[in-house]
Amino acid sequence: MPEGPAPAPVIQRLRVRYAKRGRLRFTSHRDISRAVERAVRRAGIPVAFSAGFTPHPKISYAGAAATGVASEAEYLEIGLTEPRDPARVRAELDAALPPGLDVVDVVALPEGTGKSTALADRLQASEWRVRLDGVAAGDAEAAVSAFLAAGAVEVERLTKKGRRRFDVRAAVSALEAFQDADRRGTEATDAPCAILRMVVRHTTPAVRPDDILTGLRQVADLAPPSPPLVTRLAQGLLDEQTGVLADPLDPDRETASAAGDEAGPADGSALPRSGDAAGVDAVSARS
Repeated sequence: MPEGPAPAPVIQRLRVRYAKRGRLRFTSHRDISRAVERAVRRAGIPVAFSAGFTPHPKISYAGAAATGVASEAEYLEIGLTEPRDPARVRAELDAALPPGLDVVDVVALPEGTGKSTALADRLQASEWRVRLDGVAAGDAEAAVSAFLAAGAVEVERLTKKGRRRFDVRAAVSALEAFQDADRRGTEATDAPCAILRMVVRHTTPAVRPDDILTGLRQVADLAPPSPPLVTRLAQGLLDEQTGVLADPLDPDRETASAAGDEAGPADGSALPRSGDAAGVDAVSARS
């Protein structure tokens, strides 16, 4: 056993939503984790460390996007040895990170919550936007129709366990194609551009947007002439009936708000009810 005092315990846990934009989409997850650790130190955030001969900061990641993919909804959790205001941490951490890694939201995990509130359990599906330069909207719409009409679409991909074949159709909750709004009504008819918007369930093995593009090529011979630009718009709990993804940090906000309501203000004045607050943030599969 290593000598010396035990590491300070975790007093507060913060859940962070951050974005991976621009050229930073080509950064590997390992490099992103290193950048976050440096930013935490630079911002003076009192992060907790693990015990042992090689202590590591208690920062965990959930549902990280692949290298080359942009994202507006990446998540991590930080354990702190001292309580900090989430808004202050958001501002300080965002300022310490390089441009392109942007902190969107920070929420404190309410005290007394157990393993059932694991962040990964709330990330049931992702909403993706895929830009296909050189593809006409009509061709993309026809391919989507063929894909959705298929009972199963099997693709093959090399995984950590070797080459596997799996059905990608079952993982798709919603899929639509339309013309790029930035080009609609312009003279760029010689350079067509289609947009795919899809909601994909998190399965094992994971079904990625490029797997769905492979499926579209199989069922309708849709082959973009240039690499697609893929952006994750949201992750969260999926409502199967409405196709809506709920913000995974909202349950923590609501629990903290309920705890504050029960405590009551020091002067005895009435607090606003939770129903008076703004509605739960959600991202629809169709915008």
